[in-house]
Amino acid sequence: MATVLKSFERWKQFLSERVDQAHKAGMTDETISKLAVQVGEFLSDKVDPENKEERVLKELWDAADEQERKTIARLMIKLVSDQ
Repeated sequence: MATVLKSFERWKQFLSERVDQAHKAGMTDETISKLAVQVGEFLSDKVDPENKEERVLKELWDAADEQERKTIARLMIKLVSDQ
């Protein structure tokens, strides 16, 4: 995963592929969003941002309350679902 985080474009591609796989496996958007929040929590707690885009996302995530984090996760999914 470290290589994926070096480039924000690569991260979006990776996330897009995972969202597509989840949809193909029959997961609902709500389930995918819940998983995205868990991934966001993990990344915020355990992974140092590799680029300026990830740094901004981390700062937003850290400033957000629970509801806002859910919104950020849904927006990230929406961002990559259009790719």
